[in-house]
Amino acid sequence: MSRELSTIGENIRYHRKKLGLSQDKLSKLAEVAYNTVVKIESGENPNPTIDTLTKIAKALGVSVDNLLKIHENKISKQCQIYKRN
Repeated sequence: MSRELSTIGENIRYHRKKLGLSQDKLSKLAEVAYNTVVKIESGENPNPTIDTLTKIAKALGVSVDNLLKIHENKISKQCQIYKRN
């Protein structure tokens, strides 16, 4: 699983849970297959399309950019690990 894709999946999961949505409910709101949401969140989907990300972002009330962002605390943690090595 690539770093970028796990971040997308983690961000979708974060926003979905923040809204109290199940994966099934999100898939229906976004008009994408349930399996698509599951695979993106787990990192199994290696290439979520822009169309899919746009639909999911709209259903979550966030921008696609928000789904692509790496959180600052993650970067900080990775920097600390790098410095130790």
